[in-house]
Amino acid sequence: MDDHLVIAATCTVAELLAFAQDPDAPWPRARALITACCRAFSSSFKVWNTVTVGGNLCLALPAGPMISMAVALDGMCRVLTPDRRERLVPAGDFVTGAGRTRMLQGDLLRSVSLPAAALERHTTTHRMSLRPHGRSAALVTGTYAPDTSRLDIVVTAATNRPLTVPFLRPPSPPLLRARLQELLKPGLIVDDVHGHPAWRRQVTLQLAEAALHELMGE
Repeated sequence: MDDHLVIAATCTVAELLAFAQDPDAPWPRARALITACCRAFSSSFKVWNTVTVGGNLCLALPAGPMISMAVALDGMCRVLTPDRRERLVPAGDFVTGAGRTRMLQGDLLRSVSLPAAALERHTTTHRMSLRPHGRSAALVTGTYAPDTSRLDIVVTAATNRPLTVPFLRPPSPPLLRARLQELLKPGLIVDDVHGHPAWRRQVTLQLAEAALHELMGE
């Protein structure tokens, strides 16, 4: 088995979803998360044939589900510069704010690489929106590696940039909630027509606890 999965920036959501739903493809746990992130788009299936993974990352919209996927699975963004050099940017650092990334003028996002170690973890995805099939108001992904006890909670959609909360061992629900309450500062939470900040904050806490319970098999 390969030691990583490389997703071209030009890969469409439809193509990625087809891979994720292929029963013969490797990494079934990661494919479940990828499937959930692909289906988190509020657009119809017709749009999935034109929307690309790279385009969704570079737009850097808070509700961008490809951002959630790349960050949750420890993605590494491969960027080509105008002088044909390359640099690698961790997906967790790629988006710096709503509509802002670490891309410089003339840069081109070539691909996103997901390491096998992340693809083999247990995964879960929890999402909330104001209406069915609406834009995500909060999207929480969780990954757990039983061999190391590492557990990561990633918050997107409710925040203007991805927020990763790592734990060296699974936390108790009160510890998880306290850590998130500490990190979810008012300026980090999105305020738009798709959800009031106070509501987004509360929903995020609930989704994170649900992710923890699912990953721990409770």
